[in-house]
Amino acid sequence: MSTEETAAPTKAAPEDDGMTWWYKWLCKIAGVLGGISCAVSGVWNCVTVNPLNIAAGVWMVLNAFVLFLCEVPFCCQFIEFANAVAARADKLKPWQKAFFYCGMALFPVFLSFSFTTLFGNAIAFATGVLYGLASLGKKGDAVTYARLQHQKQGDEERMTGTTNGAPDQPSTSSLFFMRSHPARLMN
Repeated sequence: MSTEETAAPTKAAPEDDGMTWWYKWLCKIAGVLGGISCAVSGVWNCVTVNPLNIAAGVWMVLNAFVLFLCEVPFCCQFIEFANAVAARADKLKPWQKAFFYCGMALFPVFLSFSFTTLFGNAIAFATGVLYGLASLGKKGDAVTYARLQHQKQGDEERMTGTTNGAPDQPSTSSLFFMRSHPARLMN
């Protein structure tokens, strides 16, 4: 081995967050649509004289910017720190992204409750919900679940058989065998 091969940095494998490729894309697309929705609704919300509506509109435009920055950093190539922010956002766990996106989407609604803020932030909130669902993990298959239930049932039968002091009861399959083959039991 040469020194060049040993000095070459090894890339660490990306941490598997349990999300499939299509679910990651679904979350990214929802983030982009949420950003567009927040931006359009935020600008529309700023066209007023009510200061709370203007503040909510500015916050919604900021939400759109953050969603674009975290989900699709190539849309923000003119910003120097976009790739660094996107790299940090990719390192966050799904529950952290869910908390962050849902909190960002709820703040303008509490600031100025209107149809514009409610429906403008709905897709951004849905993006947070999608990440929250991803944090729950993958759904188990039926075979593994049935095996666990069977093992749990066996453990419960053993516990009840030993704690009651009574001998273990014959299972239904052995009762069926005894009824169908009484001659074999005599031998």
